[in-house]
Amino acid sequence: MRLATPAALAVLALGSALAASSALHGSAGAEIARFVAWSGAETPSLALNDLSGRPHALADYRGRVVLVNFWATWCEPCRAEMASMQRLQERFAGRPFTVLLVNHGETRMRVGDFVRREALAFSVLLDPNQDASRTWRVRALPSSFLIGADSRVRYAVIGEMDWASQESADSIEALLR
Repeated sequence: MRLATPAALAVLALGSALAASSALHGSAGAEIARFVAWSGAETPSLALNDLSGRPHALADYRGRVVLVNFWATWCEPCRAEMASMQRLQERFAGRPFTVLLVNHGETRMRVGDFVRREALAFSVLLDPNQDASRTWRVRALPSSFLIGADSRVRYAVIGEMDWASQESADSIEALLR
């Protein structure tokens, strides 16, 4: 068995450090890569009631950038990204930006208990029969869609996202212009 020389170990260490640095540097743009340009022709309809029974329609938000997020209380990644959505909403306070959480098929009582317990400050819409989820072709939770001020879907994001990241904020800022 041949032992590695100090020079060979140094080269190996340097190579490992460069690979790690490259991986970390590459992940900086990873969040922005999660924003997939919408390829659907038209924005699907969205008309649901909130926890108080008040109707909300996506058309009511024309002129605003809207983050529509499909989620469920039992979905760990959904719950994990809510804190970053809250920070995003705070960052754009006073601007024409809204977050709509669309609950995927749970009861009003269950969702209401969760919202109160977690002190969520979002408009929470109920999709008890998952009709909106089907219309929007949601196949995984969480699934999010960024809607431009012109009411057109611009991006889809499948899976958990750090909505407080600079890349997320930059994408929303571009839609606000």
